[in-house]
Amino acid sequence: MTDEHPVARSLRLLWHGLPATRKGPRPSLTLEQIVLAGIAIADADGLDALSMRALARELGVGTMSLYRYVQDKAELMNLVLDHVTVRTVEDGETTEGWRTMLATISHDARRMYLAHPWLLQINWSTPVLGPGSVGDLERTLSCLTELPFSDRERIMLVSLVDAYVTGSVRQEVLFDQASAHADITNDEFWELQLPFLEAAMESGRFPTMAGMADDSFEGTWKETFELGLDLLLDGVEREVTRREAREGSPPPHG
Repeated sequence: MTDEHPVARSLRLLWHGLPATRKGPRPSLTLEQIVLAGIAIADADGLDALSMRALARELGVGTMSLYRYVQDKAELMNLVLDHVTVRTVEDGETTEGWRTMLATISHDARRMYLAHPWLLQINWSTPVLGPGSVGDLERTLSCLTELPFSDRERIMLVSLVDAYVTGSVRQEVLFDQASAHADITNDEFWELQLPFLEAAMESGRFPTMAGMADDSFEGTWKETFELGLDLLLDGVEREVTRREAREGSPPPHG
């Protein structure tokens, strides 16, 4: 243990790895092994199941020996979050244009949250920025340089897209969790409500809903996500067009 602030230690581990040992046994674990084991526990049993004791058991080491690498769960989570934020954007894809890249990044983020739904329980408002998260932000911002926005507005746009992705996925994950823990199936749940809904639609009190097509509620989560993302990016594109037209217009006479 040292007097080093936990955030500073996390940053040093993220950017420089484990310090070289001057005495004692050589490390038998790598940070990547520790991080991947932590992710595996959270994926299998949820974030609450991830503890230093559970992690040591997963790695086959003593709990006290694990503290030689990571001091506590908070430090572990800083390493884990930086690891999972690495996107699968390939080199060269930034030539495809800002809209295609933002769509690719958004879909990739959706897959990340669906693969690791426990990420939605974490407060990301003050992230510890390691090479994974900084590299991810660099890739995102690099596709926005062509936009007629200020740097501040580009950061705001990144936050806006991220808010849409997390909000959309949160709905999907909560629905799946509710269905998984219900004592009846989703079909049985709606069959119980059907007689009451039919009576309500026939009452004339809800004409808009009564006039809707039979398949109105059959859209998939993926279709809903894609529609919302298209509408969001359409709005950005309209603003880009408006600004470019304004910048390209001749100065007023007089």
